[in-house]
Amino acid sequence: MAQNLAAGSAGSLKRTSLRDQVLDLVRQSLVSGEIRPGDIYSAAALAARLGVSSSPVREAMLTLVGEGLMEPVRNRGYRAVPMSEHDLDEVFAMRLLLEVPGTLWAAQRATPEDVAGLRVVADEIEAAAGAGDVVAFLDADRRFHAGLLRLCDNRRLVDTVLSLRDQTRLYGLDALARHGMLDRSAREHHDMLDAVAAGDPERLEEAIRHHLRHTRSDWARPDDGASSGAAEAPEKATPQR
Repeated sequence: MAQNLAAGSAGSLKRTSLRDQVLDLVRQSLVSGEIRPGDIYSAAALAARLGVSSSPVREAMLTLVGEGLMEPVRNRGYRAVPMSEHDLDEVFAMRLLLEVPGTLWAAQRATPEDVAGLRVVADEIEAAAGAGDVVAFLDADRRFHAGLLRLCDNRRLVDTVLSLRDQTRLYGLDALARHGMLDRSAREHHDMLDAVAAGDPERLEEAIRHHLRHTRSDWARPDDGASSGAAEAPEKATPQR
């Protein structure tokens, strides 16, 4: 299993059920590209590495199978479902189409208390980036965007965006963390909140589009530095009034 998942897991299994905690960790390793298609992961071996029983690991892996992110390998374990560059371009385009207007709608409903709560999470993202902790970075980043989007009061939109996010593969994130290059992206979360607090939808749209482009540019590059083609961004979305 990926280095970050192995090294950071014991201290990370602190909240909710073991099954949910394992599920979160495996999701993060899928998104970060640490779990790569072709490699097989047995529930027993992963459970031993995490210091838990096989049951919650197997339940988590079966959940990911049901979501189409993992596939079972008979008598051996599980492996990530391959995602082509075209697949990832489609995911990126869909996230632009849904996440940008969803965030703009959410911003219209955000209260000062909502913004203050999200700033706490944005601080967690910055702290994780500064420490080069990819697992903590992805966990806080997911909670930030999910928390902001939920303010739009559209559960289906939020669930769809989170599902698309989980299909993303950010193969270069580990390398960027090792070189201390996540700080600028981390700061962008406060920039988004500044735009929300200022009631500036144009500034917010620019910020969220710029932030999402990381997923098909510098974050999506493998460790050897080869870049992948990014999908062209759709036209700007207009928030519903």
